[in-house]
Amino acid sequence: MKKIILLLSGLILINCSKSGGEKQEVKADLMEVLTEDRTPSPAAAPPPPPLPISEKVVSDENGTNKDVHPSKKTDTISKKIIKNGDMKIQVGDIKKTQSQVNEIIRKNNAYIQKEEFQNTDMDDNLSLIIRIPHKNFDALINSFSNGVGTVLSKNISSNDVTEEYTDVAIKLANKKIYLEKYRDMLKKAATTKDMLEIQENIRELEDEIDVAEGRLRFIDDRVNYSTLNLNLYKEKVRSSATSKIGFGSRFMDSLTQGWNSFVSFMLGMVSLWPFFLLVPIIIFLWRKWRSGKKNKN
Repeated sequence: MKKIILLLSGLILINCSKSGGEKQEVKADLMEVLTEDRTPSPAAAPPPPPLPISEKVVSDENGTNKDVHPSKKTDTISKKIIKNGDMKIQVGDIKKTQSQVNEIIRKNNAYIQKEEFQNTDMDDNLSLIIRIPHKNFDALINSFSNGVGTVLSKNISSNDVTEEYTDVAIKLANKKIYLEKYRDMLKKAATTKDMLEIQENIRELEDEIDVAEGRLRFIDDRVNYSTLNLNLYKEKVRSSATSKIGFGSRFMDSLTQGWNSFVSFMLGMVSLWPFFLLVPIIIFLWRKWRSGKKNKN
């Protein structure tokens, strides 16, 4: 009987120890769950601030974001419009009209970039390339169209280069940033090979930056100062209905013109004298070759 009681007591103690261990395991699991619930999840974290529009971000193979164009946010570039024009005006007196044109140019703060005059038997031509401040371009065109002479032709064009200017300016800013990075790398270069490679990259970037800056200066110059090609034309053609010169004078003019044409022809023939010297030599050699061939036969 005592043995049975001892056996039952041992079983009860074993069950109690197992149940206690299971309770401890359950309590430990619960603590882990509570700890996980208290830890903020990544989804609950605030989203990162948005990147500037001017910075383009892509992901590499490892999912890491990297900046393709590390440029600063650029300011809005105003419209860049280049205006050009061509005008041909028929006038009665070239010298008088030129003085009038110079006065109009002075009032509009413009200047003459190039001047060319031609005096022929048919007409007088004064060609001017005028650079005008952009804001005064239309006023100067109107001044030339009214009161200077008879406008024979007029062609005005406008070219919007804002997109090209913006593209060049953004690329230039990026190149300057990369240049600074290469210069920092050059200070930290450990080997001569690395230094030479970095210096070559710096040289290429500096050349590209010079070209870009030159292009921007050229566009700014064309935008700030418009260009007008002005041609002042005075006709000197004499017709039989309006000319006061008689038949005898015109007959002498025709003879003079014919003589001048003949002289020009003769001078042209004289200029070919080396070729004329070759003709007898070629004929002599050909006859000699032909006679030698006959003797062989």
